[in-house]
Amino acid sequence: MSGDAPKKATPAKPIPGARPCPICGKPPVERYKPFCSKRCADVDLNRWLSGSYAIPGRPEEDEDGESGPPERG
Repeated sequence: MSGDAPKKATPAKPIPGARPCPICGKPPVERYKPFCSKRCADVDLNRWLSGSYAIPGRPEEDEDGESGPPERG
């Protein structure tokens, strides 16, 4: 054997003075900023992709300027 030991992963260093992770509240880590881990980053991505997060907007207006479905009568 050549004596090469397996490389250990370097521990993630918290960012001092930064806002806490928006998912779990732990201190964020530079690699996954603004999250504390890959897991929290993936949870956030899943929420966006599944439609849990939504940006509010105005109701759509028809071409004639009325909003909502047309009245029947």
